[in-house]
Amino acid sequence: MDTQDWGPRRDDLARAIVASYAGFGGVNRAGEKDLPSQARIEEIVRQLLTVIFPGYHGGHVPAGADLAVLVAARLDTLGLELADVTARALRFCYRERCHCAKLWTPEGDEGAEGFARAGERIAREYLGQLPAVRALLAGDVEAAFNGDPAAVSRDEIILCYPGAFAGAVHRLAHPLHEAGVPLIPRIMSEWAHGRTGVDIHPGARIGPGFFIDHGTGVVIGETTVIGANVKLYQGVTLGALSFPRNPDGSIARGGKRHPTIEDDVTIYANATILGGRTVIGRGAVIGGGCWITSSVPPGARLVSQADGALPD
Repeated sequence: MDTQDWGPRRDDLARAIVASYAGFGGVNRAGEKDLPSQARIEEIVRQLLTVIFPGYHGGHVPAGADLAVLVAARLDTLGLELADVTARALRFCYRERCHCAKLWTPEGDEGAEGFARAGERIAREYLGQLPAVRALLAGDVEAAFNGDPAAVSRDEIILCYPGAFAGAVHRLAHPLHEAGVPLIPRIMSEWAHGRTGVDIHPGARIGPGFFIDHGTGVVIGETTVIGANVKLYQGVTLGALSFPRNPDGSIARGGKRHPTIEDDVTIYANATILGGRTVIGRGAVIGGGCWITSSVPPGARLVSQADGALPD
C-alpha cells in the first residue's frame, strides 16, 4: 500500500463513514455510557458459572479451600457488577423509550440514584435465586447422563456438552428476563448461542430435567413452555407459526407465539413445532423431520413419513 496515497483517501473515507452515522441513525452509540457492555455481561456469566459449577469453571479450587469464603467473595464481586450493568441497562432503555422499557418503571425519581437502587435490588434478588438455579442444573446434568449412553461421566457433560452449556446459561438468564431487566439476559443467551449453536430465548420457560442432545441448530422461541423431563435432539425448532400485525402493519409484540411441550416428551432431530396454540401432550414422541402446527395428544408417536418407524 502506498502510504502517501492512502493517507488522504483514508481521511476522506473516515469522514464519509462518520457522516453516515448521522445519516442512518440508530446504529451509532458513540459516547453512550449506559449501553450494556457485551464484554462485561459475558464476564458476569463466566463468574456465575464459577459459583454454579466450582472447579469446572474459573480454574482450580484447592482441596482445603474454605468454599463459603470463596463463594462469598465471588458473590460480592458479582453483586457489584450485576447491580451496575443492570442500572445502566434500565436507565438506557427507559431514556430511549424502547419496548424493553415497558417491562419496568422506576420507583420514585428517574435519576441515577433511582436506577442505582433498582439495580442493587434486582442484583440481590437475582443472586438469592442461585441455589434454586443450581438445583435445576444438577437435574439437567443427571437427565443428560441418564439419557445419553455415550456420556462417560457427569464431568464430561458439564465440560463438553453444548446443550448443557446453553441450558446452564439459559437458567442463569431467565430470572433476569422474568424480573424485566432489558437487554442483559438476551446478551447472555446470544453469547451461549454463538458458542454452541443452541438458540434459547431467555423468556422461554423450561421445567426440570431438560436435556438437549448434540444441540447444534436447536431454536427455542421466547414464549415456549417446556415441562419436566423433556429431551430434544439437534435441529429442533420450537417457533412461531405467524406474527400478528398492528393496524399500521408493524409486528404486534407479546402474546403466546410458541408451542407448549408437556412433561416427558421426546423430540427427534430436525422436527419443527410451530404456534402458540400448539400443545405436545405428555409422553408424546415426535419423530425426526416432523412438521407440526397443531396440537398432539398425550402419548402420541408421530413420524415424518407414513411408513416410518420411531426408535425404541
